[in-house]
Formats: sequence, C-alpha cells, structure tokens
Amino acid sequence: MTKTSLMLICAFAAGLLSSASTVGQDLLTPWGDPDLQGIWNNRVVTPLERPEEFGMREFMTSEEISTAEIGLLEYSQLPGRDNREGAGTEKDLARAYSDHWFGDPSLTRGIRTSMIMDPPDGKIPPLTAEAQARIAAKTEYLQALLQGTGGGRPGPISPRRSEPSPDYNLDRMNRSDGPEDRSGGERCFGYNLPVFLQSGTFGGVARIVQSSGAVGIHYDMGQGLGFSRLIPITDRPHLPDNIRHRYGDARGHWEGDTLVVDITNFTQRTNYHGSRENLHLIERYRRLDENTLSLEITVEDPTTFTRSFTAVQELTKNSDIENMVYEGGCHEGNYGLVGMLVNTRFAERAFAEGRGPDPAIQDNATGGGAISAAPMAVVPAAEPAPAR
Repeated sequence: MTKTSLMLICAFAAGLLSSASTVGQDLLTPWGDPDLQGIWNNRVVTPLERPEEFGMREFMTSEEISTAEIGLLEYSQLPGRDNREGAGTEKDLARAYSDHWFGDPSLTRGIRTSMIMDPPDGKIPPLTAEAQARIAAKTEYLQALLQGTGGGRPGPISPRRSEPSPDYNLDRMNRSDGPEDRSGGERCFGYNLPVFLQSGTFGGVARIVQSSGAVGIHYDMGQGLGFSRLIPITDRPHLPDNIRHRYGDARGHWEGDTLVVDITNFTQRTNYHGSRENLHLIERYRRLDENTLSLEITVEDPTTFTRSFTAVQELTKNSDIENMVYEGGCHEGNYGLVGMLVNTRFAERAFAEGRGPDPAIQDNATGGGAISAAPMAVVPAAEPAPAR
C-alpha cells in the first residue's frame, strides 16, 4: 500500500470519528433525539459484494479509485440502452427505456471495495442446502414453462404449465393465466427490504421524517416503484408469529446517537437472495455529520444463509428546497398488467379459432435471454471493468 493510499484511508476513518463526536451535540430534533431527517441518496459506486481482485481488503487505494473512475467515465459514454443492435428481436423490445430516462450515471467510485464488510471476504455467505433446493426447484419449474419456446429448452409443451408455482411467485414466468403469474415488478410490488440505494439518478432516494414516537421512511426507487414504512420507537415485543407483513414488523430504539431497527415477521412476498418469511434484519442509522448518514444492515436467515452478513452505506443529504420526493405511482391504475393479461386472452382465442400460434410456445418471460430463478434483491449497478 502506498503512503498516499494509507493517508487517504486514515483521513476517511478520522473524519468519521471526529464528525461522530459532534453530531450528537449539534444535530438534534426539538425533542432531543438525533436528527436523521432529510432526503438521502447514494452518490458513489460501490458493489454490494467485493470483486475478487481485492481479496480481503476493505478499502481501495487512491490509484485504484482513479483507475475505476476512468472506467466509469468510459462506461458512461457507451450506447447502453440506446444500443439498437438486434432491432426487432425480443431482446430489442425488452429495452423499454432509452438512456434518457435513467439520468446521469455516477462517475465517483467509493473508497470501500464492497458494501459488505462482514464476513471479511466481502461476500454474501453461501446458501444452505435447504435454500439451494428451494431455488433449484423454482428454476426447474420456470424452465419447464419455457420448454418448446425460443427462449427455452427443446421439447413439447410441458404438462407442468398447469401446476401452481412452488412458491409465492415473484419471478417472470412464461404464463399469464392470472396476475400471480407475472413478476413482482410487473405487478408494481417494487422493492423488498433491505434497501441498498444505488448510485445514479435512477438508483433511488429515501426521505426520512421523525416524531418522538416513530420514524417514517419513503423510498423512491424510480419507475414509480416507491414505498413507505413506519418504524415505531417502542420497547413492545414483535407481533405474534402468525401476523406477517411484506415489509416485516419493525421495532426501533435509540442506542446513543444510533437508531437501531429490528425487523422480523416477513412473508413469502419478500425475496432477498432467496430469503423470504424467515428474513431477519437489523438496521443501524447514524448521522455522521450534517450531510452524511451511515446505514448499516445485518441480514440473518439460518434457513437460507450459512451465516449472517453486514453491509454499510454512507448516504448523502440532498437539498430539501431543490428536491422533492413524490408518492410512487408505478403505472397509473397498473394498466400494464391488465394489458398483458388481456393480450394473452386474445392470443388464446385466436389460437382456438385457428388464427394464430399457441401462446404456450411463445416466450414472454426472458426477453430473448436465459431464464433463472435468481433471487430478487436490490443490488447496486454493476461496476464496469477498470480502464486499461
């Protein structure tokens, strides 16, 4: 490690310590709690998991940051979603938006090699045998529904098309018998907890408001996929096990200048890297200075992961005057989902009358790519390869 890199890391750590010593004195609500309020976003590119080349290192050197930012600049100048290669194909039609709708990408690389800081390798722990079996069963089911289509394996239409999904479906499947066959995004379910805000203007923002008895957070994740949650500040126990919520049951309390939020009682409608109703989160919010909020999240689920893991973000405060966060609308009236189902009914009628192909042999799940039951998660935008 160079002397310049060591000084950069020391300055980063010293800044966190010095700011933490004054935040409790200067940034308080009128009722005396640490003030977390504001509009917060993530302005730097940091992957959730650590790239292999960094090994066990938690921080990048100044030289690595400079190289990465050159790569980010070069990547931002590529056609991206404006690329019209393969025009007229299913893959081309899957590019529903041009780059105009995604705003300006972030060109700043964070000093951390990954958001995950524990375990020390910066990786999501391996899945348990139980979780691997669950995901494999769902993947096989999704592939069976694609059998005989352009995006699936060869063979006749699978009899499994009449089977219900082995889990509460949140994936894109090649069937449109009802809304439950469509993905969570197509049904405007939006995002799950935990939320790791991505960098760039399409990556989302969070607005935090407080009272003495509760903290409210509204997320705007782009495309209208926003949602709100309320965290009661209380010592009451969690809800009974038979009462569950999609965003879990939160209980918050203060530990000095840190808001600690314990979240349990999730449902099958949650899916974070394969973790569903047994997901357990511990969030820690801490104001580091006037413009910086530390968010640390620990993820636990012994039925899915072989151990817990913890990730951290430093979020930046936006101007309350120049920025507003509006309620998410997704589709007004969710007309997109209705259109998908109506189109399938017309296609089925045309096939029955001999006027069109069987909808079962048409791929409306992959967009021309491969199918998998990849666990849903909010993952930061992929970092391009370093410039050479």
